[in-house]
Amino acid sequence: MGENRVDAVERALLILDAFQEGRTSLSLAALAQETGLYKSTILRLAGSLERFGYLARDDRGVYHLGPSLWRLGSLYRRSFDLEEHIRPELRRIVEATTETAAFYVREGAERICLYRLNSPRSVRHHLEEGTRLPLDRGAGGRVLLAYDGCPGEPYEDIRRTGHYTSLGERDPEIAAVSVPVFDSAGRLRGALSASALLGRFGPAARRGAIEALKESAARLRTSLL
Repeated sequence: MGENRVDAVERALLILDAFQEGRTSLSLAALAQETGLYKSTILRLAGSLERFGYLARDDRGVYHLGPSLWRLGSLYRRSFDLEEHIRPELRRIVEATTETAAFYVREGAERICLYRLNSPRSVRHHLEEGTRLPLDRGAGGRVLLAYDGCPGEPYEDIRRTGHYTSLGERDPEIAAVSVPVFDSAGRLRGALSASALLGRFGPAARRGAIEALKESAARLRTSLL
């Protein structure tokens, strides 16, 4: 497969990958530092990305992601045919817990927050749809690994109990609980999670959240084909 690649395309994608959570605006110098590309190369590639709506540049010369990525992201989410089933369950979880609820899917070595509903509390764990997070840290990632067959602990325990609790595992200030979501054919479709500030997500709150998550997962198992 090594010959099936185009260097210019890969460099353009490298520019887009430089934008991450917390790095949504990047100068030319910052892009050069993040990608290792020459500024002249970035300017040429960025011009094409701008023309097709994948990048935008403000009057200061700072680059931002363009609207074409939002369009593709929306198409990506709809391609799972899950939204109409998942979003009502996220509302139920938030109503039951008053904390942030999210649905994750695996993509390679990462998990993607496909859908989320943030807590109504003013101080909360805030997530954005499309955020990429590691698989091997955090409740949602651990659940996805467990039900993809990852051996050993904690995965054996997750498969035995049907849930996982993360206490400051990915972020020292965040706690989360997660359960798997299967469809009516028994296929793994993703992981439902509830997350909150560690200091207020005590054992009783976590038990209540796990119960709400499992109830949602049970409903989804009957509705997802």
